[in-house]
Amino acid sequence: MASSSGPALNEELQCSICLEVFTDPVTTPCGHNFCRSCLSKCWTDTQTCFCPLCKDKFSKRLDLKINTTLREVAQHFKEKLNLGEPEVFCDICDERKQKAVKTCLMCQSSYCETHLESHRRVPRLKKHKLINAVENLEDYICQKHERPLELFCRDDQTCVCLFCTEGEHRTHNTVPIEEESREKKMSSSLYSRPHTRNWTEIRIDSDVNVNSLIRALTELKKTLNRTLREKLYQIGLKFVQKFAVNVTLDPDTAHPSIILSEDGKRVIDGRKQDVPENPKRFDYDLSVLAKQGFSSGKFYYEVQVKGKNEWDLGVARESINRKGRLTLTPDNGFWSLILRKENQYFACERPPVSLSLRVKPEKVGVFVDYEEGLVSFYDVESRSHIYSFTGQTFTDKLYPILSPFDKYKVKYSIPLIITPVSPLMD
Repeated sequence: MASSSGPALNEELQCSICLEVFTDPVTTPCGHNFCRSCLSKCWTDTQTCFCPLCKDKFSKRLDLKINTTLREVAQHFKEKLNLGEPEVFCDICDERKQKAVKTCLMCQSSYCETHLESHRRVPRLKKHKLINAVENLEDYICQKHERPLELFCRDDQTCVCLFCTEGEHRTHNTVPIEEESREKKMSSSLYSRPHTRNWTEIRIDSDVNVNSLIRALTELKKTLNRTLREKLYQIGLKFVQKFAVNVTLDPDTAHPSIILSEDGKRVIDGRKQDVPENPKRFDYDLSVLAKQGFSSGKFYYEVQVKGKNEWDLGVARESINRKGRLTLTPDNGFWSLILRKENQYFACERPPVSLSLRVKPEKVGVFVDYEEGLVSFYDVESRSHIYSFTGQTFTDKLYPILSPFDKYKVKYSIPLIITPVSPLMD
C-alpha cells in the first residue's frame, strides 16, 4: 500500500522510520539514511547512538549534517511524482470543499481536518484504517470483498483483505502490510553496500522519466526476489530428497481397471479385470495405495508423470473410505495434487486451489513431515516448489496414493512411474 508520496515510491529515497520520502536526510557512519527529525526522535532519552536498521552503535553522539545531494534528489522525486496529481477534497463538506488530509478505508471516504475529528474521538471510529488522502481509493480496497487491503500475501506477492485469507489465500503466508514494508526496507538496506554508494555522484536530469525508472527498479527487485525464492526451493528439494523411501504399489488396493507392473513401480489405466474381492480395494475411483505406510518422521518419493494429460498423486490416511466416489480433500484423508485436461493443475483443498505453473512437470516429488503436519509437492526437473499443505494433523498411518486417471482411454496408456530418487547436483 502506498504512502502519501505516491503509489510508485522508490524505496531508495524512503526513510525506513516514517516510510516517507526523505525530508532533510542524514547519513549515519554505517551508510544508512534517515530523515533528520526521525533519527533525532530515535535517539531521544538514550545515552547511546545507534542505527535503527543495522543496530550499529556509535561511540559518541553524532552531529549529523544534512546530505544536501540526497535532499535534492528526494525533492526532485517528490516534484516529479506529484506533477499533475489532482488534489483530494473532503467528501463531507457541503459548500466549499476543503482539502482532505486523510482517507478512511473502512468508510471509503476522505476527510478534511474538521470532519476527521470524529475518527479521532469516537472509540468505534478510532479503530478504522486511516491513510494519507488518496483519490484512487479503489487501489486500496479489495475489489472482490470491498474491504481494506490490510495484509500482504507472501506466496502470491500481492495485497489482500482479511476476507481473502478465509478463502483462496487461507493456507498462504500473510502478514500486515506495514510489517512487509518494514522487512523489505530492512532487507534492501542490509544487503546493499551503502559504504560504497556515493550520493554526491547521483545525478538526475530534469527530463528523466522518474516513474519509468521506478518501474524498472521494481521489476528488477521482483526478478531478484523470484530468483532467491527459487534458490531456496532448490535447497529445500535437496534437503527433502534425503528422506527418500522405497515405494511399491499394493495390488490388493488397486481398482480393477488399474494395471500394475510386476515390480509395483508402474501403473496404467487399462481395461477392467477380474480381481479378488478385497475390503482394501478401491471400487470406483481409479486409485492405488503403496504397500508402505508411515506413522512418524519424514518421507519422500518421486513419480514420473511425463506425457500424461491427467493424474492424481499424494498421500492418504489408512482409514479412508475406498468404496464409491471419493472427494479428495484433507478432511476426507487425502492430500493430493491433480492434473486435468492437460494443463489444469489443482491442490485438492476445500475448495480446490488452482495452480499456475510456468512449466509442465515431468517428475513430481512428494514430501511428508508427519510431526509438522506438512505435505509438499515439487517439480523435480525445474527444482521448484509447487504447493504445500501446512498445519495438518495426522493421527493414523499415511500411504502414498496414485491415480493414472485416463479419461480418454487411449490404446496405449502412458504410465505413472515411481522412480528412484537421484540427489540433485549443484
